[in-house]
Amino acid sequence: MEIKVIVGNIAEIKAGAIIVNLFEGMEHLEGDTASLDRTLDGAISQLIAQGEIKGKLNEITIIHSLGKLPAARVVVAGLGKQQELSQDRIRGAVAETCRLLRQKGVDSIATIAQGAGIAGISPEGAAQAVTEGTLLGLYSFRRHVTKEAEHGEIKQLTIVEADKTGLPRLEQGCYKGRVLAEATNLARDMVNEPANYMTPSHMAETAARLAESYGLELSLLEREQMQELGMGALLGVAQGSRQPPKFIVLHYRGGDSTETDVALVGKGITFDSGGISIKRSEKMDEMKGDMAGGAAVMAAMSAIAQLKPKINVMAVIPATENLPSDSALKPGDILTAIDGKTIEIISTDAEGRLILADALGYAKKFGAKLIIDVATLTRACKIALGNVCSGAFGNNQELVDKAIAVGAEAGELIWQMPMYEQYKEQNKSEVADIKNVGGRYGGAITAAQFLAEFVGDTPWVHLDIAGTSLSEKEQAYLVKGATGVSVRTLVNLVLSLTK
Repeated sequence: MEIKVIVGNIAEIKAGAIIVNLFEGMEHLEGDTASLDRTLDGAISQLIAQGEIKGKLNEITIIHSLGKLPAARVVVAGLGKQQELSQDRIRGAVAETCRLLRQKGVDSIATIAQGAGIAGISPEGAAQAVTEGTLLGLYSFRRHVTKEAEHGEIKQLTIVEADKTGLPRLEQGCYKGRVLAEATNLARDMVNEPANYMTPSHMAETAARLAESYGLELSLLEREQMQELGMGALLGVAQGSRQPPKFIVLHYRGGDSTETDVALVGKGITFDSGGISIKRSEKMDEMKGDMAGGAAVMAAMSAIAQLKPKINVMAVIPATENLPSDSALKPGDILTAIDGKTIEIISTDAEGRLILADALGYAKKFGAKLIIDVATLTRACKIALGNVCSGAFGNNQELVDKAIAVGAEAGELIWQMPMYEQYKEQNKSEVADIKNVGGRYGGAITAAQFLAEFVGDTPWVHLDIAGTSLSEKEQAYLVKGATGVSVRTLVNLVLSLTK
């Protein structure tokens, strides 16, 4: 899609549709909405008087201009109560509007910078939200669909600014919004791919393309190198599959030193059957998305490389399948992780924490100052928080608070879960240093406590996205399928660390 910012009058723009907004409870039209109302002979105000337009959040009203404007349609998008306006509400309203216009066959849209100057939203923040909402809301995954779509595509978005002095700020916001949205959609593409396409090798190939496109450094460890480093936990999970495991490491070097300021670690199970402790068949097809954490980390690195913060970032993605076979890991087996800790296997379906143990240990071994990991780790977290919030666990309150704050800025809600020492008791093993399952109760917490064993004192946050990585319906800028959750949170977090 072509996205541009221009100086002009929204009423003079030729497009399939132009979008203005209305707040709930407004008695008098203002600005561009009032100007367009006059041109349309009071059509907007009449519909308000009749109660058809109320300005409620995500309310969409299409008015045909009938030749009174260069644009064929005027869309009044409801933004809800003015005092409750946020960038996330703008994203959602724009996404809903764009999807409806696509269904109507519109191929070009012009809009004002929705919400700029209201509720503390800057012009660049408004432009960013409009851009993100458009690109995220219009996302679709049709790679394997041979039938043509029932509707066309919106090919152009124009953000119109009346004052030319504000143009640079809008362009800056538009660029950042595009980078973040395209990175999120990349993660969505990866997660939506079926597991026979998105194998560990394909994840490695995707990493190589990103490295070449954005100037990242790539290190790819094969099975032999993993054995040399003592990654027995990852290799234990991988031994049941014919697909070779891949250990993917990407570096972005924007800082002045050679140190690793932050490591982003993502779980990359490209298909999770549960192994010998096999899952029930219902919804097992969704287990192609058990690499959503790894996809988020890789996509975030592509955005970080484009936004160029002055910081050094390492991404670590352990990638493998978890399948049952005559060579698969068995309950009762004992594995040795990269740091020498031994792990008793209670369930082979608790495999994500095993591959992350080696990935976290690798990040710590290579001197990461901060570690953030993202994983579809536990069904227990989904049971606790549903599909609204991701769970946050950590050993450093300042870092946890920062992750929650930047997640809210991105519209990705995060709720902190407890990490009391008493939960560690459930992970104690009689035959090894630790066991990989702490029992039925508090499962998301005991899983996080398991991971904590491999980061030591390094400041660390673990994001469990098991409930938020998939959406079952269209809602605001989410579409059915992969959400790309955590991409924008991770990028925002890295950017915040440079301030």
